[in-house]
Amino acid sequence: MRFLRLKEVIHVTGIPRSSIYRMIEEERFPKSVPLGGARSVAWLESEINDWLCVCIESRDSQSSAVRG
Repeated sequence: MRFLRLKEVIHVTGIPRSSIYRMIEEERFPKSVPLGGARSVAWLESEINDWLCVCIESRDSQSSAVRG
């Protein structure tokens, strides 16, 4: 299990900080995990990777529907 800090999540996803937090509120992005500090949070790498795979699958299914 590996944790990603916000800077890494932004780098991996290409999504800006404000959009990540908005999507979390909308329940469209994995929630962060508190790490004990007042403002210290991280995300599970596996959950971010799973979320990215869902985005890719959604894109691919939309592409095949357009072609189909």
